[in-house]
Amino acid sequence: MSYQVLARKWRPRSFREMVGQTHVLKALINALDSQRLHHAYLFTGTRGVGKTTIARIIAKCLNCETGISSTPCGTCSVCREIDEGRFVDLIEVDAASRTKVEDTRELLDNVQYSPSRGRFKVYLIDEVHMLSTSSFNALLKTLEEPPPHVKFLLATTDPQKLPVTVLSRCLQFSLKNMPPERVVEHLTHVLTAENVPFEDDALWLLGRAADGSMRDAMSLTDQAIAFGEGKVLAADVRAMLGTLDHGQVYGVLHALIEGDARALIEAVRHLAEQGPDWNGVLSEMLNVLHRVAIAQALPEAVDNGQGDRERVLQLAQALPAEDVQFYYQMGLIGRRDLPLAPEPRGGFEMVLLRMLAFRPAGADDAPKVTLKPLGISQATADSQQNPVAGTAMPAPVVSAPAPVIAPAAQAPVVPASVEPSPVVPAASVTPDVSEPVQPVEAPVAPVADLPAEPEPEPEPAASAVDVPWETAEPVAEPAQSVAPAEPEVNAAEPAALQVASVEVSAPNEIAQPVADADGSEDEPPLGDYDYVEMDAETLDYDFDQAEAVTPAVEEPLPAAKPATGLAAEWLSLFPQLGLGGMTGSIAANCTLIEANGDDWLLHLDPAHSALFNPTQQRRLNDALNQQQGRSIKLRIELCKPEQETPAQAAARRRADRQRSAEASIHADPLVQQMIQQFAAKVRDDSIEPIDTPS
Repeated sequence: MSYQVLARKWRPRSFREMVGQTHVLKALINALDSQRLHHAYLFTGTRGVGKTTIARIIAKCLNCETGISSTPCGTCSVCREIDEGRFVDLIEVDAASRTKVEDTRELLDNVQYSPSRGRFKVYLIDEVHMLSTSSFNALLKTLEEPPPHVKFLLATTDPQKLPVTVLSRCLQFSLKNMPPERVVEHLTHVLTAENVPFEDDALWLLGRAADGSMRDAMSLTDQAIAFGEGKVLAADVRAMLGTLDHGQVYGVLHALIEGDARALIEAVRHLAEQGPDWNGVLSEMLNVLHRVAIAQALPEAVDNGQGDRERVLQLAQALPAEDVQFYYQMGLIGRRDLPLAPEPRGGFEMVLLRMLAFRPAGADDAPKVTLKPLGISQATADSQQNPVAGTAMPAPVVSAPAPVIAPAAQAPVVPASVEPSPVVPAASVTPDVSEPVQPVEAPVAPVADLPAEPEPEPEPAASAVDVPWETAEPVAEPAQSVAPAEPEVNAAEPAALQVASVEVSAPNEIAQPVADADGSEDEPPLGDYDYVEMDAETLDYDFDQAEAVTPAVEEPLPAAKPATGLAAEWLSLFPQLGLGGMTGSIAANCTLIEANGDDWLLHLDPAHSALFNPTQQRRLNDALNQQQGRSIKLRIELCKPEQETPAQAAARRRADRQRSAEASIHADPLVQQMIQQFAAKVRDDSIEPIDTPS
């Protein structure tokens, strides 16, 4: 007798012999046992998962001489003829070779006749999605209302190509792919029954190569038996499939963990001798990293199907979790970019070097486990010659004050008659050599070593809007900003330069007050001179304009309680103060707590404490004195206001206007008509309320 391949020899002949597909078998067994039989069944799934096999078993269950049940006898003439493929009432049709409508009509001409031997005439149409549209249309009526003695069993690998009119007339069962564990279990049973020696690692290689198909797994097993001269060994299967030795993958991972670039390149060279598929090598690395991540989360969940459980657990202890995730993500991106590389090996090496160069910095609590040698390549790199290996070389430290001292050290080129200009806490500005300037002493520690110069008489500070600013290239570190002593305002240079100077100023630093002409120290520092005029009629504060000169602050959160009492009085009093800039921002985030005669207490939100200084408090106090017409002693404490501040009230009004504007747009009849007719969508982020005069 000729040899019969394993896929046909071990084809299941009853539901008990089926492997997997429990969700399908349960429904079919219950339907057969309770005699609730449908006239059309559709089985979908990838190749080799049991669609045709289940259809033949159903035909056997329907026509077995012992009666309709889910357990056919398998010994009667009907069961034997169905197993041998010669039962006259089981009509198997290959739709791929009979796609024309004439073939379908010829097939349906015999539907009206009763079965010759069995109870039912079963039509098994394989690859039914290959039928033409005309064939489907010719089949519809018969498929919906066939004679009582006719059953249709349809099988397809592409159900998306079937018309919905066909799908609605069938009971559809979707068969799942076989997991490698189930494939290995079945192969173990088959090879044991066939008395074929095998290795577990070889079966796992075959199970993964089958890619969910049991028939493919049986066919590959036949090929492995022939390749290994009657044995199924891991080395033979790996050579037959062209897969990679896991030991070399672990060699690459060990070199990555140790940061050894020389060992990494050496491991790639060993891989290149086998001429591997570099995309497949990356896939194997990703599989190992995936199992390592599982071992770190749940060590007992790691299987030993590949015989490397101990290696996986060892890697899980040696690699920090963030490194595992980083290498996995980098490998995924490398697989995507590998076809773009000029040469596959070079692209693979670049992926590994990228992993080595950008791996996360080592943490103090990271696990440090010495890995066992693999015997592949133990080349080590000298840390002096190879900065990549081992720990990273420390970057040279550059003294921060050096760029600041250098311009000020050139004192001989500056005439002594030039008066210093006020110090501005802004970004570094290089002075123009055509206009001599006098270096001033910066309030930083490194400048204290410079020779002291006599302090000149301070001259009155000019108004901020009258001071021209020189534009220059910025330097690496913040330095002193020097303005010319005798400014010459060019008519072609308007206030745009002044705006530019404000943008580069350091708003987070609190400037020290500069002395006035009369000797007082209440003059506001430079960089804090732009004011935003308040509109007393709308009682609203324009924060958008203030953001141009003040640090970016978060949108005020809604207050826990509405403003009442003194807090409500502060809401009405704030717009009358006419404050802007930093002072206005501070006042807008305050609330009035106490007002005992001339003693007033304000609570300032600590989130805005960076803007607060004594100068701002003095300005706010002066504004209150002017508005009240009396001398008020003002105290400001950093405390979270419990009631609504002016800033929160402004934010609430803006939110209310925004919601009202959005509701108005959504309720507009024209907008609703566009949504209904053209499936339009309203973008709420593009809606802005229109401020109407009060």
